[in-house]
Amino acid sequence: MASSNTRGALLALLAFGIYATHDVVVKILGADYSAVQIIFFATLLGFPLATLMLMRDRADGNLRPRHPWWTLIRTACIVTTALCAFYAFSVLPLAQTYAILFTMPLLVTLLAIPILGETIGLHRGLAVVTGLAGVLIVLRPGAEALSLGHVAALAAAATSSLASVIVRKIGSNERSAVLMLYPMVANFFVLGCALPFVYRPMPVEDLGLMGIIAAFGFIAMLLTIAAYRVAEAVVVAPMQYSQMIWAAVFGWLVFEESVDLWTWVGAGVIIASGLYIVARESRRNVSENRPATQTRGRAEIALMPRFLRRRDSREVL
Repeated sequence: MASSNTRGALLALLAFGIYATHDVVVKILGADYSAVQIIFFATLLGFPLATLMLMRDRADGNLRPRHPWWTLIRTACIVTTALCAFYAFSVLPLAQTYAILFTMPLLVTLLAIPILGETIGLHRGLAVVTGLAGVLIVLRPGAEALSLGHVAALAAAATSSLASVIVRKIGSNERSAVLMLYPMVANFFVLGCALPFVYRPMPVEDLGLMGIIAAFGFIAMLLTIAAYRVAEAVVVAPMQYSQMIWAAVFGWLVFEESVDLWTWVGAGVIIASGLYIVARESRRNVSENRPATQTRGRAEIALMPRFLRRRDSREVL
């Protein structure tokens, strides 16, 4: 088990390093293009990769969702998450964006109460409050001007958390193909309708960067699935926080960004709270659903949502 956990942790570290590189490309393109245009073309270029995965889905059935309303809400959440997160990466320093997105385990814990019927005790409740206080430290309302980018990052964290909780509710009954295909199709058609209003001509090298976004999201997703196959969730989930290190490195090297002290402090508080919730949920008789632990540790901001369960991962890999 120890060797499996080590292998899973290393796979997760590699996955989140690739995700961080994915986000750097998003930020580079975001300087010249709307989030609508970036997501549309990256989704379009990601369809062949998704098709390969769908061809390996051997489950019987059709593409009609068994929970249409939950599927619709989740699809809307993922489209919104992508738009908000891509915009936030475009206008905010990488470290600030990650710090806000790291609130996902906290928000998942809260949303699991009404949606999954989860109950949280004093310890997890205090961890959530502490983590949300960390957000205030990062944002420093009153001391620093809050921008639309900060609002977008918060919205991305909230909608991604809701999408993750919905998967915990319906994922055991819905086919993988349904969970993957509907958000991609929605991205294509909804953003395709908005594209004429924001479109800017692209040179071929920028179209290639769009393809890199699709490819990196696909590769990192497969690595994340592999990590959860071989290791315990409590080992894999915390690896997402390595993205803060990548944010500091990439921010300095590529964008000449520096991470101020209060962002580090706030991010530390948020990360500590998230780690405590994950560790707490791993104990018996604490959480029936373990919503934060089973969240795949990455906001559903790429083009292929990280929804796959262990059964699904056997079908894909």
